[in-house]
Amino acid sequence: MDDHVVWIDFDTMERFMVDVFIGCGVPEDDARICADVLITSDKRGIDSHGIGRLKTIYYDRIKEGILDPVTNFEIVREGPATAVVDGHNGMGHVIGKKAMDLAIEKARRCGMGMVAVRNSSHYGICGYYLLMATDAGMIGITGTNARPSIAPTFGVENMLGTNPLAFGMPTDEDFPFILDCATSVTQRGKIEVYAREGKEIPAGWVIGEDGRPKTDAKQILVDLVNGTAALAPLGGIGEETAGYKGYGYATVVEILSAALQGGAFLKALSGFENGKKVPYRLGHFFIAIDISAFTALEEFKKTAGDILRALRSSKKAPGHDRIYTAGEKEYLAWLARKEKGVPVGRVLQQEMIVMRDELGLDQYRFPFE
Repeated sequence: MDDHVVWIDFDTMERFMVDVFIGCGVPEDDARICADVLITSDKRGIDSHGIGRLKTIYYDRIKEGILDPVTNFEIVREGPATAVVDGHNGMGHVIGKKAMDLAIEKARRCGMGMVAVRNSSHYGICGYYLLMATDAGMIGITGTNARPSIAPTFGVENMLGTNPLAFGMPTDEDFPFILDCATSVTQRGKIEVYAREGKEIPAGWVIGEDGRPKTDAKQILVDLVNGTAALAPLGGIGEETAGYKGYGYATVVEILSAALQGGAFLKALSGFENGKKVPYRLGHFFIAIDISAFTALEEFKKTAGDILRALRSSKKAPGHDRIYTAGEKEYLAWLARKEKGVPVGRVLQQEMIVMRDELGLDQYRFPFE
């Protein structure tokens, strides 16, 4: 981690993010949703999707006119258990929360609910929406397409987004099972973290046009935009380590994020049109499953917990004294960070100062100044 890291408490950081969003023209209630999604990421140790994304993914895009700070959440088609939503290029966090709320509401009535979204924007960590479902005693599933990043197996052109396919299930433990990961070996946010820290990425994460691995994190971020680099799908480059599986799952997410709702897909999500920046027009899907329609909630939670505990207590590999289950490390990160707050390195420190000064948020004086 950056030697110049300063820790900022969660309450201060969340208030700052709310005020930045409001300063950009996001209505206050929506600004609180956006900040809640980002601070949840930081609380769970997912530094690629918290304050680290505030300026580049939201603040800058609003300033550039390609992200609408006022969200028009329009239901364009609806059935008892389903809905299609047009987000009109508004704030993805707001669209995502309202869509999952709607899916949960439908699941309470019908046992299952699904909402498909078009014309949205980056909605933060999938885990936020999964936690909404697990808190409601439901199974949550969500996915989203994204700007082109992944090359198909045996290809070198970035065609698919990092396209996470994520699942959340309540358990009888202190934390739910939350599997929130991209269908690529890594994702842009993690490469951004490496670039901020001046580190090279491991060989095998990114492939160049010549079919060889690339490791310069800063240059990769440029090359991903100009199309001369691509992320490897989950499993890696080629078929020997089953990269076709990640490629296949990324394609599943692309179809579910575009075909059900009549949304944009693949290269149409690049954010450019005739050389000019345009909205990304992302698609998402949200599924809520009411466990009580199948079995008693407490029985489900105990069985889920028993499965996870059995996995963690199984025989360890030499040199390893612990096995984790999905969602556990994020819970441990929260326990470790709840008193310390958010780690902010030099690059993010400068970004926070820029946003504060440009918006005139003079009430904030940061400990790194």
